[in-house]
Amino acid sequence: MTAYDIIRKPVVTEASMMATSDRQYTFVVDKRANKTEIASAIEKIFDVKVEKVNTMNYDGKKKRMGNGPMGKRPAYKKAVVKLTEDSKTIELFDEMV
Repeated sequence: MTAYDIIRKPVVTEASMMATSDRQYTFVVDKRANKTEIASAIEKIFDVKVEKVNTMNYDGKKKRMGNGPMGKRPAYKKAVVKLTEDSKTIELFDEMV
């Protein structure tokens, strides 16, 4: 699995954008990836130093459209990555704030 397979997409919400001031960045990651793999993928892609990784697994919500059968959104895994103080920031998030 490559670094780009592990990191799926950034999470852009109001709460995640406010956390960027504390050097914390949120990403949707591959469900099979562990914290060590996530940290090395972030360091490789963005050329930064990772201090800590917190992960959360989310189950898909049940949804229905009108009177049809019940469907389910896909489950996913989210990672909050904290960078070290001497590391540079991730420019992708700097442009959004």
